[in-house]
Parts: sequence; structure tokens; C-alpha cells
Amino acid sequence: MTWLAVVLGGAAGTAARHAINLATTRLVSTPVPWATAAVNMIGSLIIGVLAGGLAAARLPMSPVARTFVFVGILGGFTTFSSLMLDSITLMNAGMPAKAALNLVGQMALGLALTVSGYYIGLRL
Repeated sequence: MTWLAVVLGGAAGTAARHAINLATTRLVSTPVPWATAAVNMIGSLIIGVLAGGLAAARLPMSPVARTFVFVGILGGFTTFSSLMLDSITLMNAGMPAKAALNLVGQMALGLALTVSGYYIGLRL
């Protein structure tokens, strides 16, 4: 049952990620690094809210449900490896400052959103 939760959640997460990629491409001329940044920031906030809700015992989830959401959906949705590839792409395009800002910005904002989400989740 756990493996099925991972597979189904992963499919949902990757489909959601693709939707963000398409929407970002429509909004800006190039999705690099904006689509990955959006996915990572959204994922950071969601994982923080859920973790806070679980920690506060206000969000009951079975172990299979947790696996479905955290490993499956969020694992398929967020893409740290794409963050790294986007940064290399920017560096290779002669934009090392943008690459550095991309890395530092997403890491700092992602951490801030995860902490914020965690405290939101504690108060659910």
C-alpha cells in the first residue's frame, strides 16, 4: 500500500509541477529559473504547513497518507535537482550573478517559507 501511495502521489506531484511549468512559460518569456523557483517556494510553504499541523497534532494523517503527501506528491512536485541545473544553465549563459542569486534566494526564501508554514500549521 505504501508503494502505491508513493507512485500515485508522485504522479500527482509531477503533473502539478508540469502545470506550474506551463503557467510560468505563459507568464514570462523563459521558465528558467522562475518555474523551479515557484515550485520550490510553493512546496516549501506546503511542507511547512503540513509538518507544523502534524507536530501540533491538529492534522491527523496515517503513515500511508503521510507517505502519499510528503514522499509522493511533494517529492514529485519539488525539484532541488532542477534548481541546481537552472543555476548551471544561468552560469553557462554567462550570468554567474543570476546563478548565485537564484541559489541563495531560493534557499533563503524556501527556509523562511518552511518555517512560516510550520508555525501556521501549529495553529491550524
